[in-house]
Amino acid sequence: MAGPRGGRPARHSARAAGGGGVCCWALPTGLLCAYGFFCSVRPSEPFLTRYLLGPHKNLSETQVFNEIYPVWTYSYLALLFPVFLATDYLRYKPVVLLQGLSLIVTWFMLLYAQGLRAVQFLEFFYGMGTATDIAYYSYIYSVVDVNLYQKVTSYCRSATLVGYTVGSVSGQVLVSVAGWSLFSLNVISLTSISIAFGTAWFLPMPQKSLFFHHVSSQQLSCEMKVMDCKNGSAVQDHPDVQSAPGWEDETKVPLNGEGHSAEKQEQKVDIVKVLKDLWRDFLQCYSSRTMLCWSVWWALSTCGYFQVINYAQGLWEMVLPSHSTEIYNGAVEAASTLLGAVAVVVVGHIKTSWAMWGEVALALFSFLIAAAVYVMDTVHNIWVCYGSYVVFRIIYMMLITIATFQIATNLSVERYALVFGVNTFIALALQTVLTLIVVDASGLGLDIFTQFMIYASYFAVISLVFLVSGIFSIVRAYRRQEQMQSRSPESQ
Repeated sequence: MAGPRGGRPARHSARAAGGGGVCCWALPTGLLCAYGFFCSVRPSEPFLTRYLLGPHKNLSETQVFNEIYPVWTYSYLALLFPVFLATDYLRYKPVVLLQGLSLIVTWFMLLYAQGLRAVQFLEFFYGMGTATDIAYYSYIYSVVDVNLYQKVTSYCRSATLVGYTVGSVSGQVLVSVAGWSLFSLNVISLTSISIAFGTAWFLPMPQKSLFFHHVSSQQLSCEMKVMDCKNGSAVQDHPDVQSAPGWEDETKVPLNGEGHSAEKQEQKVDIVKVLKDLWRDFLQCYSSRTMLCWSVWWALSTCGYFQVINYAQGLWEMVLPSHSTEIYNGAVEAASTLLGAVAVVVVGHIKTSWAMWGEVALALFSFLIAAAVYVMDTVHNIWVCYGSYVVFRIIYMMLITIATFQIATNLSVERYALVFGVNTFIALALQTVLTLIVVDASGLGLDIFTQFMIYASYFAVISLVFLVSGIFSIVRAYRRQEQMQSRSPESQ
């Protein structure tokens, strides 16, 4: 890999302890973490509903909840699959820049756009910014060595976590202590996103990607297994992959396009072949019952999770109108994020047989999620709502971590990316149906309290389904074990 300014190629692998090897992964990782941090520092976001309902936009509750917020769901779904393919085809960096630009447009319109149609258009750009988030998390895998995946993924995820927490806390402090207006918070958000956008321009341009741009000496002969139980990142557990063409020495693949030998030129991209390979991998991945079980929970629960976090501010606004009292949305978002991160770390050290008890655990915790949403909806006390929301997010973050590990353990990086994309797409498709029926003004257009009662019932149904499935799996496992024990004396 050439130096960041086009200098001599480094002599050492990224696995080396010092010199060029460290520089090869440290520079893009540092730049990407800086981008992720500043992109996440958005102090105005916990107060978005209050801002839209306030004098700056002067929109009604029906307009915000039933006509504006659903646009994000629709645009996210519509853009997810094209963005998934474009991210790999364009090799990540252009889509990272597109994300930054989309968020800049979003917050610029939040500051100056007026009227229902303008704010709906704003939500489209926000959906684009969310859909392109995949480029941020996948870019780094194309510019670092395989055995560094776990480390760099943890850095990138930590950067967004810290940025979101800093944004939420600073927003709460500026509103509650300094008395700043929400307009000023949006200015800070726009400034932070603009800094992130500027940083993204300095990211090295990758020369390879997972699907469309393999380096072409020969195909990788070994599966690269994904083993990180905390965040689903990929780490290397097969020594042969370290010497596989295209991955053997990242420092020998220049980012500036110089020094390519003829045998290492990229193959001509065959989109039809890539799509056929994706379809074959899709069928193979979901033929496993364990994979299917955890993926179904992932898709179903993520659908409900998106709905709750999208409309939680609306519920809080109905419980305690912000124009008449102080609100602590920023502090609650920060607390739920940090406590959720702690739960993720803790669950990474839990040793249990998820193959045996996983479905029952999903049923139990899904029931707790349903209970939290139900309490949030029926006990019209803002502090109870805040507390239930924190519990809701902690449980979801913990379970999605377990699901990520169970899905990723036996998958290659390519297949993990495919399963993640498919599960997210299914979650968004379900959310779109739910939004269209329950929320959208063209559907039932239900009030916020009725919506949350439906979301609580939704998680209760998930709990019941996995409880039945889990009991069936346990009974079947014990019967199989008894049959094996009864046969063993006969064989002797």
